[in-house]
Amino acid sequence: MSSLSQTSQKKQRAPMNRTLTLDEQDKARLTLRILKKLPSTPFSEPPTGTIQGNCLEVAKLLPEGFVDLLVLDPPYNLNKSFNGRKFSRRTVDEYAIWLDEVVSTLKPLLKKTASIYICGDWLSSASIFTVASSHFVVQNRITWEREKGRGAKSNWKNSSEDIWFCTMSEDYTFNVDNVKLRRKVIAPYRKDDGTPKDWESTKEGNFRDTHPSNIWTDITIPFWSMPENTDHPTQKSEKLIAKLVLASTNSNDFVLDPFLGSGTTSVVAKKLGRKYLGIELDEEYSLLAEKRLEIAELEPEIQGFSDGVFWERNTLAIQQKGVFSNAKPSREQLPLLNF
Repeated sequence: MSSLSQTSQKKQRAPMNRTLTLDEQDKARLTLRILKKLPSTPFSEPPTGTIQGNCLEVAKLLPEGFVDLLVLDPPYNLNKSFNGRKFSRRTVDEYAIWLDEVVSTLKPLLKKTASIYICGDWLSSASIFTVASSHFVVQNRITWEREKGRGAKSNWKNSSEDIWFCTMSEDYTFNVDNVKLRRKVIAPYRKDDGTPKDWESTKEGNFRDTHPSNIWTDITIPFWSMPENTDHPTQKSEKLIAKLVLASTNSNDFVLDPFLGSGTTSVVAKKLGRKYLGIELDEEYSLLAEKRLEIAELEPEIQGFSDGVFWERNTLAIQQKGVFSNAKPSREQLPLLNF
């Protein structure tokens, strides 16, 4: 059975489930938008869109020095199945050797001013730092709260992931004002004249725009009621990737994701006015990416991002009464939910 047919079988879903799926018409239409057959000679210009294939093979056909931002979200160092393709846990050293091959192959594609974000968990982070520090300038490590997951009885519950922020040099883009977080003020301070000090009072509450830190607690992993959700087992949220794109690129810059999955990086780049190329080995995930890109043309919103700031979870003023009721929300309502 092909990887495409394995996950295409009908699943029993709850009536309110919003998970994006593919029907036969989708597959027939979207297959034409994916580049599957690689050319015999290298690309003279970087392609955009989605390439289905092995990123290590594709990278050798791409021109050098065109990428402004590399979002590298490889399989973590654990046992995981991706639509029938299995990645097996290795020793820390073995994973580092594998990751070094990936980075070494992709590095020539980067501009001298490029930024790189490498995703991992607590175990793979040991290998990531070793590899990243040998190729790039390691600027920081972001840790974000992954609220999903079952509790552990003999260990601490694993509820965080890391993103290592690296650059090719000390000359790089970082737009700090584009990634501020709007937090709700619980105990607001006032000036002597009684006016708010570094916060704003609104009818929905008191808020302050804060500079971004390397601890993110405002990210929700895509789940069944979110319109961006797919069946990909390790899908990142659009809100998370949007922070990386807005901070480390400018309009019309080029974003590359060589482990595209179901397309989050490309979708976010499209919504934010960047060029993009995603490479994905699996056919079904490639098609899902194209379907999401199609939807993004009509629905450019990013949940949790509004008015040029990222809102803390469950504080966005445009949440509408009745969206969480038993009535089925429309697609027009869904993007307004703040996750």
